[in-house]
Amino acid sequence: MTQHQLAGTTEQVRHMFIQTQDTPNPNSLKFIPGKPVLETRTMDFPTPATAFRSPLARQLFRIEGVKSVFLGPDFITVTKESEELDWNLLKPDIYATIMDFFASGLPLVTEETSSGEAVSEEDDEVVAMIKELLDTRIRPTVQEDGGDVIYKGFEDGIVQLKLQGSCTSCPSSIITLKNGIQNMLQFYIPEVEGVEQVMEEEPNEKETNSP
Repeated sequence: MTQHQLAGTTEQVRHMFIQTQDTPNPNSLKFIPGKPVLETRTMDFPTPATAFRSPLARQLFRIEGVKSVFLGPDFITVTKESEELDWNLLKPDIYATIMDFFASGLPLVTEETSSGEAVSEEDDEVVAMIKELLDTRIRPTVQEDGGDVIYKGFEDGIVQLKLQGSCTSCPSSIITLKNGIQNMLQFYIPEVEGVEQVMEEEPNEKETNSP
């Protein structure tokens, strides 16, 4: 057995075991979370701009020194920018990012997004993640209460949202914004400093037909 085959290590992160395995490229390291990643396929994200379809890849690109991300059936390969970067400095952030992502329940890859929060290639990383969280984690919960929340913009750290349906005028709408939506966005996206509700001065009949 070669030294390369013995090089794997295991890290326990909050009840999740993540194994690492060396690759032929010293700048690339294979992370094995112990659960399916893409199962039967693979996806390559050579740059942050190509990662708009994967919330996990976008989060990994937030780590300074990460050059590219590759998702396999049951592993994640991260490539660092140069040999001078020490894996011992990068690995803790990568472990934490993978663990937090799997705990979040977000999809690894977004095949389709709703028309209300559609992520486009022109969106920057922060806006894309805001839309992803709204569409996959926040809107379904709000819709269960008979309402909806629509992304209107992001400026100077403030996410602008419009509450619809049962959430529009209920007394708990501000609590919903501050305690629910704002807390979740700030937890996953440090750039978010706050959330504000966008009010319509006059009723807009078209809103009632929005998806």
